[in-house]
Amino acid sequence: MFLDLRDRTGLVQIVVNGETSPEAYKVADAVRNEYVLSCEGTLMVRPDQLVNPNIPTGRVEVVCERLDVLNASKTPPIYIEDSADADESVRLKYRYIDLRRPVMYRSIALRHKIAKAVRDFLDTEGFLEIETPMLTRSTPEGARDYLVPSRVNPGAFYALPQSPQLYKQILMVSGFERYFQIVRCFRDEDLRADRQPEFTQIDIEMSFVESDDVLSLTERLVAYLYERTLGIKLSTPFERLTYDDAIARYGSDKPDLRFGMQIRDLSEVFKNSDFRVFSDALSQSGAVRAICVPGLAHLSRKELDELVGRAKALGAKGLLWAAYSGTEVRSSFGKFISEQEQHDMRLLMDASDGDLLLIAAGPASQISTVLGGLRVELARRLGVTKGDEPRLCWVTQFPLFEKDSEGNITSSHHPFTSPSRDSIPVLQSKPLAAKSDAYDLVINGMEIAGGSIRIHDRALQEQVFSVLGLSASEARDKFGFLLDAFEFGAPPHGGIAFGLDRLVMVMAGRDTIRDVIAFPKTTSASELMTGAPSAVAEDKLRELHLKRV
Repeated sequence: MFLDLRDRTGLVQIVVNGETSPEAYKVADAVRNEYVLSCEGTLMVRPDQLVNPNIPTGRVEVVCERLDVLNASKTPPIYIEDSADADESVRLKYRYIDLRRPVMYRSIALRHKIAKAVRDFLDTEGFLEIETPMLTRSTPEGARDYLVPSRVNPGAFYALPQSPQLYKQILMVSGFERYFQIVRCFRDEDLRADRQPEFTQIDIEMSFVESDDVLSLTERLVAYLYERTLGIKLSTPFERLTYDDAIARYGSDKPDLRFGMQIRDLSEVFKNSDFRVFSDALSQSGAVRAICVPGLAHLSRKELDELVGRAKALGAKGLLWAAYSGTEVRSSFGKFISEQEQHDMRLLMDASDGDLLLIAAGPASQISTVLGGLRVELARRLGVTKGDEPRLCWVTQFPLFEKDSEGNITSSHHPFTSPSRDSIPVLQSKPLAAKSDAYDLVINGMEIAGGSIRIHDRALQEQVFSVLGLSASEARDKFGFLLDAFEFGAPPHGGIAFGLDRLVMVMAGRDTIRDVIAFPKTTSASELMTGAPSAVAEDKLRELHLKRV
């Protein structure tokens, strides 16, 4: 009889001979999937013709002499194999079963290796790992806080930290100069594949640095992580794009550089066009932009109409197309433009036989965003985003401020981000034109880390609060401790924070951060295994001075 015995290192085959080990054979005959066993025997080399090349232990087997059942098991609700196609809700409810799958073990083990490598690297760079409080003051940081009622302070609440932002700045004022922490953070916001209500950051802060110093250290850290844990050598320095360039060329501040199809501006080609779609857009300070998709000229009219519909769903008024097949050119607008315009358009777009052009006209940032969305979707359809070496880039010079859905000015990153030197004079007069000294690290089209040089001067911080609509008294009430600290010799400082979950997801080649977190929550912020969140008894609420409504 043959049994596959599995532990965290893999599988080994157990051979039980009924003639030489009758008691062990009797036990083996009763064994079922997922039973917990203890086996004693002799490790033997298999004959060449019986070698199993599909597993690392395929050259050996254990000839069993004694077999004991340590615990029985019910039939598992999911298969314990990498290819198991179980519904995710079942996987999360029986997470202790799901985590037995080798692919899940590898993801969690990689997470451990990455966290350890981070600590090793930053220790050699002179950083101290310092813990900051989990129960802190509620401050406006962009998302809703998770609040914790205080039993001993009736009517008062702690907030779980969205990030240790203020504490790490205070540590810089305290003279520690180099801090890091692998820390849990909490945000009460809508969830998706790469977002959880509780997540983990690699938090880094340094004194007496400029942005180039932070970027250089981060590049060395990321290169160290890839080589140490995956054996992949990354080329440094990473490519750098300004925010404006990233939007113009890729339609996203998280550009995926693994494939081409860059957005190109055709405004000059059509500046004198009689085609109303183009002339109206350009007369209103808009633009005409396009992407060239290789190999999709064969799409049917129905498929092209579906792309037009997708563009409208992304926010465009419409989408034009031109398909090049040999000497034939199919186009949704060819009869409205001149032969010279057609020639110049194809030349500028470098369109070859078999290529498809997708063109949009309108407000520049809007059509770039639409084309950027189509670019990524079509790249997935073409299969050019899988299996490539990681492509990393920096996006810099973000807007300091933006408008929210209600038209109010808010911080693009957070209110402690320093404006660029050139933007300080226009903070009050042209706040939406101000640029920040901020930077994001992007891997394969996903933001992995973000940071900035921080404000360390009280007057400048108060000026930023004023632009955000905070009165002097409100700023004092919410951030008085930070403003006071800035008056006691605060050094220039800056830093960066990695999303550890996203970083592990990208490095492990997984599609969701739930696959690299041991016990994640669903998109409704529920943990199916334990049933959290759950109701609590009325006496518990009374202890916390709360009443159910």
